[in-house]
Amino acid sequence: MEQVYGFDMTDGTGDFFRYTADHLFGDVWQRPGLSDRDRRLLLIGLLAGQGAADVLGIQVPAAHAAGELDDAALREIVVFLSHYAGWPNGARLNSIVEETIAKAARKAARAAEKRD
Repeated sequence: MEQVYGFDMTDGTGDFFRYTADHLFGDVWQRPGLSDRDRRLLLIGLLAGQGAADVLGIQVPAAHAAGELDDAALREIVVFLSHYAGWPNGARLNSIVEETIAKAARKAARAAEKRD
């Protein structure tokens, strides 16, 4: 889960968390045949189509931070998916993408200031 999401995870309670961590992230995300980027693209498309902004708010920043999708790719995904997932879903995705890009730029600027 930490590899996919890009941040530290704590163990949750109950069977749901255990199955999610062990099966989905321990097995499904590790299967051969697709890269993490491929899986992320599929997932972002599915989530955008469902209007699942909450999970997109995790997946988009994780893909960006992992270097799987850069600014240009994320913006292109928004344009492409808006036509298939609907404009309201695309607009929500666009907000997440632009927030992700802006946050990364602010973080890079702070890091550059500290080096100077």
